[in-house]
Amino acid sequence: MGDVVLMHFTTVDYVIFAILLVASAGIGLFYALSGGRQRTTQEFLMADRSMSCLPVSLSLLATFQSAVAILGAPSEVYTFGTQYWFLGCSYFLGLLIPAHVFIPVFYRLRLSSAYEYLELRFNKTVRVCGTITFIFQMVIYMGVVLYAPALALNAVTGFDLWGAVLAMGLVCTVYTALGGLKAVIWTDVFQTVVMFAGQLAVIVVGASQAGGMSQVWKKAMNGSRISGLDLNPDPLERHTFWTLSVGGIFLMLALYGVNQAQVQRYLSSRTEKEAVMSCYVVFPCQQIVLCLGCLMGLVMFARYGEDSPLDKGYVKTNDQMVLYFVMDVFRDLPGLPGLFVACLFSGALSTISSAFNSLATVTMEDLIKPHFPAMAESRATLLSKGLALAYGLVCLAMAYIASRMGSVLQAAFSIFGMIGGPLLGVFCLGMFFPWANPTGAVVGLIAGLAMAFWVGIGSFMMRMSNSATVPLLNTTMAPVFESTTLASLLTNPTSKPRPAGVEALYSLSYMWYSAHNSTTVVIVGLLVSFITGPMKESELTPGTVFPVLSTLLFFLPERYREKLCCRMPLAPKIGETSPCCKQTEAPNGTTSLCKEDTVDDLESKIDASDENEKCSCLVPVVGLDVQETAL
Repeated sequence: MGDVVLMHFTTVDYVIFAILLVASAGIGLFYALSGGRQRTTQEFLMADRSMSCLPVSLSLLATFQSAVAILGAPSEVYTFGTQYWFLGCSYFLGLLIPAHVFIPVFYRLRLSSAYEYLELRFNKTVRVCGTITFIFQMVIYMGVVLYAPALALNAVTGFDLWGAVLAMGLVCTVYTALGGLKAVIWTDVFQTVVMFAGQLAVIVVGASQAGGMSQVWKKAMNGSRISGLDLNPDPLERHTFWTLSVGGIFLMLALYGVNQAQVQRYLSSRTEKEAVMSCYVVFPCQQIVLCLGCLMGLVMFARYGEDSPLDKGYVKTNDQMVLYFVMDVFRDLPGLPGLFVACLFSGALSTISSAFNSLATVTMEDLIKPHFPAMAESRATLLSKGLALAYGLVCLAMAYIASRMGSVLQAAFSIFGMIGGPLLGVFCLGMFFPWANPTGAVVGLIAGLAMAFWVGIGSFMMRMSNSATVPLLNTTMAPVFESTTLASLLTNPTSKPRPAGVEALYSLSYMWYSAHNSTTVVIVGLLVSFITGPMKESELTPGTVFPVLSTLLFFLPERYREKLCCRMPLAPKIGETSPCCKQTEAPNGTTSLCKEDTVDDLESKIDASDENEKCSCLVPVVGLDVQETAL
């Protein structure tokens, strides 16, 4: 085994890297000084709900295409072959369900925070539990996602570790705190273009050096890296068609359905149609990203074959191997290594800026505003900016902690995946099961988190005990989605006797974690709800339940469907009328306002004692205070 080989950057590489930072900061400053100048919380946190489809879709793509992912996919394909490509099958339902289920519910309720939904559907306790769980998830994760690629870059190129971390962290904090969600989305667009350019450059140059794509494919075929369709239904198998295409759907739902960072982008769209279209535009983009990662892995294999830099001891981990490959390919091409590093840190920037902004939003909307409803708009906006700045500094602190964690750094990655599943379960419980009650939701969430940490930590400890034969660090960056980044190394890819009992649970493929944990929440939540008394239809806030049961149980007689609360309609689109029922008041002081309603109409409805008075729509209008409107 040789020592790690350092390949140093040139001045041109540093210049390109600096241009990325300056351009990202420039976009933030532009939105801080233009338009409404981020003077309201609606503009700062929700981009004034004015974003069009294309920037929203590219921002959706960039948010979870982090540096960890850019390093992970090629090493996965280089080591295990193209079976991972079948993850693309999960994108169909993984994006269709958010587009036609989650977006209509969230958008028509005019929410600012995804967890606001939990209070409308259940109560304040469930909302706070969901919010705190999300904050814990993102705070642990964002420092690691900044530190890990910087560590890999330092190990391979000698690039100053803390110089990179501080530059990225501070630039990201500045443009997020000054420019708000508009700056985050538009920098995501710029960074997505840089990511595509960096990966394409590596593939084109690497393939040409290997003799063209036909030679790359031929060498991959000869090296058994082109995988066929593996239909093995065993859930303990790391990657099969079923684990990737079915288990992947639940991962996609946790990321694109209920994660605050993504929901915030949907809600910033001008119209519901544009929000739905952004999901459709993300679909081909995700497929392209997956293809680029897989092709880079094949080009790596064409260059090194079975004799990898990892085996030779030039690098210590798989993520370093990808960087070594890039530096090797671009050895005589100054500037291109800098382009790839810019690509790499674009991934980190887009992820942590989304984390800052979404954390500032949930802290403001879910933890502060409910306790200070009379807070002045200017003060609320200033506080939101302060929160974004504070979370940026917390991110740098977490990066430092990550540097002291050693092997526990790997476990920190899997926390993202552990928590994503239970949160998905709570939203599914509320949205699809009308009789689920608040007690069931809280107990279900606790049970889901307990199951997630039991399986996750138990699996990690089991692999650690086998670390003499299973090199954990070699698979740190394997999967593309961060929610599973570390979970992959909890599943041993080498063949061995089938485990039994608790060991079988610990050996579950990481791709099933999200499905397993969200299902636990739903089952436990429903059982507790039935034991403690299910919710009646009259107790539900209109528009919070997606009417999937009424469609699935169409064959039941009307009286049974009524008992099962299957007649609850989805709220109509903004601006549409419908013959609806009750006027509702949202927890943030919002009220239902009909399309035809004037201020006098609203005032008369508030004073009306007739419970049967008809309202033409069920959509709460955000930010409309009843008393102020009446005045």
